[in-house]
Amino acid sequence: MAGEEHRRHAVEKVDFCLVVTSTRVYRGEKPDKLTPLVKGLVEGRGHRLAASTIVPNDPAQIQEAVGKAVERCDVVIVTGGTGPSPRDVSIDVVASMAHRELPGFGEIFRLLTYQRHGPVAWLSRASAYLVDWRLVAVVPGSSDAVRLALEELLLPEVGHLVGELRRRPG
Repeated sequence: MAGEEHRRHAVEKVDFCLVVTSTRVYRGEKPDKLTPLVKGLVEGRGHRLAASTIVPNDPAQIQEAVGKAVERCDVVIVTGGTGPSPRDVSIDVVASMAHRELPGFGEIFRLLTYQRHGPVAWLSRASAYLVDWRLVAVVPGSSDAVRLALEELLLPEVGHLVGELRRRPG
């Protein structure tokens, strides 16, 4: 089958890093519900959550956290900062660090969100990028959005994607 041939370089176990961007969680005003959720979903599929961190909605701190994460992991999930609000800066920071965007991620994420929640989906700027040949997916900071991104998009194809990225020339 063509699909099987295409996936022959797939990686079985992938290291994930998580960057939670939320000023309220960072200050301790709100509990971190995303780290245990991501850990459970990722490790339940045989992968590993190698590191996680919480940063406020501050561009310099987000950039530093993402930079460290791509040095350590093949896949980085950044939660929060995807909306239209002036404080939603995660997507802008990651886009400025990236050398390539994978627009299909955001397109399908918004479609699935639309099917579940209606027209509010178009307010999300969720997307996926390549930073130093590592996948960085930026998704809304709700548990529902993180679960959707992992279960429906990232986990089914992550081994294939990482295998392809590791085949880069040079």
